[in-house]
Amino acid sequence: MRTPPGGAAAEAIRQYWPMVYAPTALYSMGQGALIPVLPSIATAQGANLGLAALVAGAILIGQLCGNLPAGWLVARAGERRAMIIASVISVISVAGMLLAPNLATLTACVFIVGMCASAFALARHAFMTVRVPLAYRARALALVGGSFRLGTFTGPVIAAGLIWVFGDAKSTIWFFGAALIAVGLLVTFGPDPEERALAAEQRQAPNLCAATSDTGTGDTGEAITGPIRTPRARPRTGLFRTIWNHRGVLIRLGFAASSLASVRAGRQAIIPLWGVSIGLDAATISLLVGIAGAIEFSLFYASGQVMDRFGRLWATVPSQLVMALSFLALAFTHDSDDASMWFGVFAIAVGVGNGLSSGALLTLGSDVAPADNTAAFLGAWRTFTDAGAASTPLVVAGLTTMFSLSIATGAVGVVALAGAGAFMRWVPRYSPTR
Repeated sequence: MRTPPGGAAAEAIRQYWPMVYAPTALYSMGQGALIPVLPSIATAQGANLGLAALVAGAILIGQLCGNLPAGWLVARAGERRAMIIASVISVISVAGMLLAPNLATLTACVFIVGMCASAFALARHAFMTVRVPLAYRARALALVGGSFRLGTFTGPVIAAGLIWVFGDAKSTIWFFGAALIAVGLLVTFGPDPEERALAAEQRQAPNLCAATSDTGTGDTGEAITGPIRTPRARPRTGLFRTIWNHRGVLIRLGFAASSLASVRAGRQAIIPLWGVSIGLDAATISLLVGIAGAIEFSLFYASGQVMDRFGRLWATVPSQLVMALSFLALAFTHDSDDASMWFGVFAIAVGVGNGLSSGALLTLGSDVAPADNTAAFLGAWRTFTDAGAASTPLVVAGLTTMFSLSIATGAVGVVALAGAGAFMRWVPRYSPTR
């Protein structure tokens, strides 16, 4: 692998921030303010802990169900228009959340917001898979993960401040709506990196042809991830056919990636529920989640550096092990005298583990995506990972209702241990780096 020129990652930030990193940060900031408070909003409308977990997990379930229509929308309407449409529908759904007269309406609106989120995610993941060179792919995609973690850091802190000022947990829904409007405006009027990339290809094409003619060289055998590929990877086959064609990597590496997504979703479902169950108020829960998010955010670029320099295995396995041990230990502290202290300690520890794998799922999906069918494959990849994320809130809700929240927490820890073993088995086989 050739070493990228100095400042290459910084150039990626400059090139992609208006339409990739900034919208991602704004969206995740609004979502990060809302998710920790959703259980409190649901319980205020009469939900028990199990139903509150289901409401909070409706965003992830919506993302899973939204992969198919998102792929169809992006392929036919284009990236920018798809994101504009998703922004409009999301704003309407936020209005529905504010006016929801019952839990069913609230859950439905949260679900639709999750479906729209998949349109944003799929379009940007496919674009960056095609455009970002392999040599610093993990760092560039870790910046996407870092943008999400910026939201998980600042969003809950903002939520705590809003609840303290207005005395109403629904103020976070208003903030999410404002963030969605800002994302829609930025996507609509901001510069499109895809248009810039296409223009750069047209400028470079004569030089590339001349260089090939002068040197008399053809295919060097070196992997090309740059501008030779098409500006927008259109799906060549349907999602289900793509899943069948690539069933080996999706079942093996996809299972490992799904376990990491599952543990991350378990973190989002369990941490707020745990705070509610031990008697903490919504503002305190949001503040603790925000502190954990700050730790995650501080580690995002280090994760990309590790994956680019040493391989994907050295970020994914430690991440899973740290989160596994944290959840297993937390499961034994619910009825202790220092339950609040242990809750803060292990919430931060889970944040450390999650930060160690920032951008890992995006990077692994890009690593194994075929060049001639990138978007369709990533739709299948995201379906697998989102399936793991979406199933976890259901499992947590079921185990909490039938047994206890401690049992559900321990189960997430066991999934994390299994995922660590799967990464150790399959990442060395499919990763393009050492």
